[in-house]
Amino acid sequence: MPMSPSSPYSIVLRADERASLQGLARRPTTSYRLVVRARIVLAAAEGASNTAIAAGQRVHVDTVRKWRVRFLRRRLDGLADAPRSGRPRRFTDVQAAQVKALACELPAERGVPLSRWSADDLAGEAVAAGVVEDISAATVARWLAADAIKPWRHRSWIFPRDPDFAAKASTVLDLYARRWDGHPLGEGDHVISADEKTSVQARCRCHPTLPPGRSRLMRVEHEYERGGALAYLAALDVHHGKVFSRCEPSTGLAPFARLVEQVMTSEPYASAERVFWIVDNGSSHRGQASIDRLSDTWPTARLVHLPIHASWLNQIEIYFSIVQRKVVTPNDFYDLDDVADRLVAFQEHYNLGARPFNWRYTKKDLDSLLKRLASHGTLPTAA
Repeated sequence: MPMSPSSPYSIVLRADERASLQGLARRPTTSYRLVVRARIVLAAAEGASNTAIAAGQRVHVDTVRKWRVRFLRRRLDGLADAPRSGRPRRFTDVQAAQVKALACELPAERGVPLSRWSADDLAGEAVAAGVVEDISAATVARWLAADAIKPWRHRSWIFPRDPDFAAKASTVLDLYARRWDGHPLGEGDHVISADEKTSVQARCRCHPTLPPGRSRLMRVEHEYERGGALAYLAALDVHHGKVFSRCEPSTGLAPFARLVEQVMTSEPYASAERVFWIVDNGSSHRGQASIDRLSDTWPTARLVHLPIHASWLNQIEIYFSIVQRKVVTPNDFYDLDDVADRLVAFQEHYNLGARPFNWRYTKKDLDSLLKRLASHGTLPTAA
């Protein structure tokens, strides 16, 4: 077919170029726009006019002219998209860093009457502080997302305030790792983690709870009548997973003593060489008096206190979280007897498949935590 006189851009292909273009036009993974460009060049090399090529590929004739010229000037490389500069940047890296720095400050430090920043609030503060002339909340949110900064979220936290936090916590973590005073625990040694779950309420719903059904969640009546509350005391054998528990009207020295007796009079603890009791600093087992009281009653028992505000190191809290999810929530009981029966039955059910928790928090993790907190100046100093 003779070359159309309307196009001065005649295309002659080398064998390798023709093979490459044919491969692009036939390859199923090639993008459609690149397929069209390859077909345009192949048709042009056959002598087809721009008008005929445009009709055959269903594109505008100007598109055919564009890729014919691109190919003649840059050959196969000319079929790729040209670099695009995009819209000019409105903000510098320094401005973005300054906005992120604002997000890492408390609003009160800048005299802003807010508890937490939002993207919109930060955009306004950035303008007020002269960081930028104008900026959208969406831009601020995009910058913060790049560094996972979320100033609108918060978490509750209690910073360590015990001057002996490291020593006390290390002692507990050693017991979890079967060590005491630098030596491995023996076969006759056992570790117990104990605590009380206070105020387990009996809420009798004004309408019976409805079971789940097709396309329907379980329904629990919002209104209820209070049936009182009880205390749930539990002790966990850390290395075997077995749980001992009991329900009491309230917490106190006597209820805790009954829990200890329940454990210490059963085997293998009754004949154990040492039984380490890990407890927090609750009123039922606080201070040196509780240590002396336990050792006087049970000579083989040793009370080990966690640091103040460190219940997260007490493994019994994991069991209590399971009880909360599987037994107490949603709270729907006729009376306190119903609560007690359910809790005792769950303990028996739990012990059927009891196994130790996969505790992975070690002294190395504790050291890393304390170093991070020390960098913020939040750790107490020993008197």
